[in-house]
Amino acid sequence: MKKKLIILSVILICAILLGVTKGSVNISLNELLLENNRPIFLLRILRVIIAIIAGCGLSVSGIALQAILRNPLAEPYLLGTSSGAGLGAVIAIIAGISAVYMPLAAFLGAALSVILVYGLSRQNNKISEQSLILSGVIISIAFSALIVFLVSVSGNEALHGLSWWLWGSLQAFDLKLISMAALIVSSGIAVIFVFSQDLNAISIGEEEALHLGINAEQVKKIIILVVSLVSAGIVSICGIIGFVGLIIPHMMRFIFGPNHKKLIPATCLASSVFMIICDVISRTLFAPVEVPIGVITAIIGTPVFIFLLKRKL
Repeated sequence: MKKKLIILSVILICAILLGVTKGSVNISLNELLLENNRPIFLLRILRVIIAIIAGCGLSVSGIALQAILRNPLAEPYLLGTSSGAGLGAVIAIIAGISAVYMPLAAFLGAALSVILVYGLSRQNNKISEQSLILSGVIISIAFSALIVFLVSVSGNEALHGLSWWLWGSLQAFDLKLISMAALIVSSGIAVIFVFSQDLNAISIGEEEALHLGINAEQVKKIIILVVSLVSAGIVSICGIIGFVGLIIPHMMRFIFGPNHKKLIPATCLASSVFMIICDVISRTLFAPVEVPIGVITAIIGTPVFIFLLKRKL
């Protein structure tokens, strides 16, 4: 266990160095530390930090949802947060609201989607796993339709402004916003880690959890709330980045096993590496043009999702 974590940590350090030195223009670390290149160094470091925040938050949220729903295909945006955040951003752009408040609009949109999904899936003060999944799909489709409608009746300028939100980007350089998102995500991960033993029991079955004195329904509600806040916080700084919460948890579960106390730290390290590498690819694949990082994660994630779906069926 420790040896594997050390290896992942070393890989992460290498990935960070790669993320800092590689881009549309490759600059060595020594050159980046020169005074005239420090602004570039700062921008690239911020991208690495955002990649780590997003990777950790999305992957750990995926772990938590897969455990409480006992569904290996569950991932953070299952609750409709992505489409809700996108809708919030669309409305903000069309309304002419300053770009400074777009993250807040995205956050509020994501929160609205979660409230609707929770309300639809709640039955007799209990959350049905199937109802939660179906409600998330319904809300996602409805909000996505609203996004398409609003984009279709708006001008090209609004459509161009939406690309950042709809496909994901790590170009967020507001330190206050990044700090707030980091606080939300790190707090959420800490809460989920505290519930590691509960997740272990619930993932086996609710009856087993009940025998161990675990209130599965209460744990579900807490986890759903935490995952929603984490997902909304991530979307507010880097838009919609899919498949991270699906791919990495499965890879790490295969290597480290199902124990969430071991799985969560390992997943944080691996997802950070994954996001940094995907960001490097997005910046260098067609340099100097940058490909949205959500496109890269989707290209990698789609075949993995199909494989998991076929194996599950």
